[in-house]
Amino acid sequence: MAEIVLQGVTKSFGKTEVIHKTDVTIDDGEFVVMVGPSGCGKSTLLRMIAGLETTTEGEVRIAGKRMNEVEPKDRNIAMVFQNYALYPHMSVYDNMAYGLKIRKFSKDDIEKRVQRAAGILELGPYLQRKPRELSGGQRQRVAMGRAIVREPAAFLFDEPLSNLDAKLRVQMRLEIQKLHRELKTTSVYVTHDQVEAMTLANRMIVINAGVVEQIGAPLQVYDDPASLFVAGFIGSPSMNFMPGRRAGDGVEVGEGVVVPLPPGIRDKAGEQVTVGVRPEHFVAASGSGPVFKLHVDTVEALGADSLLHAGFNGTLLVVRIEGHATPQAGTALDVSIMPGKAYFFDTATGKRLKA
Repeated sequence: MAEIVLQGVTKSFGKTEVIHKTDVTIDDGEFVVMVGPSGCGKSTLLRMIAGLETTTEGEVRIAGKRMNEVEPKDRNIAMVFQNYALYPHMSVYDNMAYGLKIRKFSKDDIEKRVQRAAGILELGPYLQRKPRELSGGQRQRVAMGRAIVREPAAFLFDEPLSNLDAKLRVQMRLEIQKLHRELKTTSVYVTHDQVEAMTLANRMIVINAGVVEQIGAPLQVYDDPASLFVAGFIGSPSMNFMPGRRAGDGVEVGEGVVVPLPPGIRDKAGEQVTVGVRPEHFVAASGSGPVFKLHVDTVEALGADSLLHAGFNGTLLVVRIEGHATPQAGTALDVSIMPGKAYFFDTATGKRLKA
């Protein structure tokens, strides 16, 4: 196992900087997820750790050793890709053993490592099968097994579940969680799926257009987003945003609807302020706080709860309601914001306004 440090790392293609200056320390044994939309640079950053991309500036260190000039094969890392990359003519056993064979490991050592990995991943009955005889989830387990037998200092996962269907993704997330608990190996995982990031990570790194927007534990990032981007990207359904204008000690988001600003940020708020509210933080209107008069457009009944899509002042809001008894499409609904659950952002910069 090993600590991974990115110090002042950047990546440019010609004059275009795709990874802006990044400083990140991934602790020994930690599971860190890099999450962001497609094209934000997360896979490029992962490939820089692996040595598959060069760094333009800065330093990559693994286990205290500078890796910038070290070849990928000598970095003592194992990478799991999106497309499995299995040899179709080889058995599962040979796929897992191949990397060890070319490194001249003894037959006994190879057998021991492959059988151990097969036991962890429940692949024992499939060791003599070819990849074409396996399901997508089983093939991905073989790809992980090939990484495990290396006994590397760190695992790097590049969107390994994106080719699986929804049910298999859930199953494989549980498998990866179990795998990390057993091996306790430093792991860096890349995904555009914020649900994967929330459920897998010890810490998550939220990336937007090559810039690290926020680093923190999943629930910390969910409860305390640093910017409009993070607040909108993390959470499903995403946070509702209402553009507003400063009105005294509050923000007017609709005619006569003013959301009060907390005392600690009144002096920091400018003329244009965006108010954010998570779907679950709307409640039936009571006597306190501003009332939002919504017109319910559509209803998504999900079983344990329902999502109401409703219009307010030209903005479509999503409200989460528990249970089956919900307003019908085309009806009116009055809601308020739970006390202390409104978020405020500077509209111009996108930064969160905090006390």
